[in-house]
Amino acid sequence: MSRILALGKFLDQPRLVGKFSQSVPLIMGFGGAFMLGNHIKNTEKEKQKNETFRLFSVLSVTMLSALISTRGVKSLGIKGLSNNINLKDLEVSNSKLVDEFVKTNKISKESQKILEKGKNKILNISEISKIYKELDSNKTGKEFLNKFIPEPDNITSKDIFGEIKRLSLMGLIPVLGGIIGGVSGDAAIDNKWKEKVPNKIKEGVYQYLANIFLCNVGAGIALGILEKNNIKSKSARAIGMVSGIILTGVIGGSVIANLISKKCIEPLICSNKKQNQNLYSERKPEAMDLGLHLDDVATVAVLSGLKWIEPALPILYSISGYRAGIGYRNGEKSS
Repeated sequence: MSRILALGKFLDQPRLVGKFSQSVPLIMGFGGAFMLGNHIKNTEKEKQKNETFRLFSVLSVTMLSALISTRGVKSLGIKGLSNNINLKDLEVSNSKLVDEFVKTNKISKESQKILEKGKNKILNISEISKIYKELDSNKTGKEFLNKFIPEPDNITSKDIFGEIKRLSLMGLIPVLGGIIGGVSGDAAIDNKWKEKVPNKIKEGVYQYLANIFLCNVGAGIALGILEKNNIKSKSARAIGMVSGIILTGVIGGSVIANLISKKCIEPLICSNKKQNQNLYSERKPEAMDLGLHLDDVATVAVLSGLKWIEPALPILYSISGYRAGIGYRNGEKSS
């Protein structure tokens, strides 16, 4: 087995995915604390108290909503949109799987030792290479390995837009959370908080449409076309979906988002003409926006069956929620 394939199998381990998923709240907490600290450090001393409260409100509600949307709240009966892995259940199923295989198949002591470790621990790349080298040469071994570390499942054309809906909703909830957190923070410290609401809504519309929803739709349409033409190559699917993202989201998303804001959103929320002019020149794609398309690369990976990417989506979507919460406009840190 090549190092690249071994790396792929290493990342596909359900236990690794589960462990990564468990660490996401901690990663988000440290990331939020860093952003808050960095922002306050660059804020005038007399404004630091209010800015700390405002930004904490944005970050906490955004990240909390992102985690609830993916993980749910068991005590309230809220089911998350992400398929979480129960590590205790996984240990039980892995133990049963390994014990049955070892009992009925003759394998080396080294491979047996690795499989025993794999019951409740993450295997390293070298260990994965060793068991695949020995066990992947016959039908029984292949069947066992496909259960032990499942192959990525390419979704079918029937499932495409069901997945797109799920991933888009996962992105929408943190953006709404960011707006709610931003409005709440402003309302507590600023008498003129209502004047800042339009920019938060406009930025939320921009972030969701340009950086999340339309990119997901573009990937889905491209994948549908490939499915219709019976193209099943994983590399072709990935390239096709990235192309769909570029055409629909990166290139067209900004224009479409701005158009919807100008024609539908602004007439409802803007109270004066100054807020309602030059929208196209007001919000243009920036380097940070292009960076946010990392979540679209993650979407491509999830649609391609690489489930180890999915736990990172709350982190990536929270960035869009944060920018909506501060009502970001071109060239402004906040508004």
